Amino acid sequence: VQLVESGGGLVHPGGSLRLSCTASGFPYEFEDYSIGWFRRAPGKEREFVAGIRRNGVGTLYADSVKGRFTISRDDAKDLVYLQMNSLKPEDTADYLCAVDSQRSDRLGWRMWEYDVWGQGTQVSVSS
Repeated sequence: VQLVESGGGLVHPGGSLRLSCTASGFPYEFEDYSIGWFRRAPGKEREFVAGIRRNGVGTLYADSVKGRFTISRDDAKDLVYLQMNSLKPEDTADYLCAVDSQRSDRLGWRMWEYDVWGQGTQVSVSS
């Protein structure tokens, strides 16, 4: 199983980016898995950003990104997106997607609730 993130880059404050997470090799239909986005800033702990529940029923966001970021999925393409608008310097981090391969009904926000991780894509917000 594999997750590959893409779409990171350097953007000015107030700008936008759309991150993608491509999944491959999972034994069940992609729609059966809840997906999370996390980020890891230099010198900080990895933190939850957003999640989308299996079968597309329900999303969850960290307070720090609510109203600015949107998570969505295209199950036909095994893709999950993170649309990031109104970016701030404090959004600078490595962004990682993660899958709950146990297909649990919950939509988790804690790291231990996800067991397959991508390598991350770097997002830098700076003027």
